[in-house]
Amino acid sequence: MIEVFKTNIEESAKAEKVLGMLQSHFPGYNITFDLEDCDRILRVEGKGLKPEIIAEIVISAGFDCRILE
Repeated sequence: MIEVFKTNIEESAKAEKVLGMLQSHFPGYNITFDLEDCDRILRVEGKGLKPEIIAEIVISAGFDCRILE
């Protein structure tokens, strides 16, 4: 399963911090950012995805995060 999120993360250092947080919670998932995209894409791939938990983690780090429709 793949889920794509829109974020407001603009700096690679901040994306790396959030990436580390997400990877510690979901070690088997493939997680990437595309900060060049206008929606500052966060793409998460893994089995048993829980999009609401992923969004909560990003939001708890101080950023906007919502599923891209």
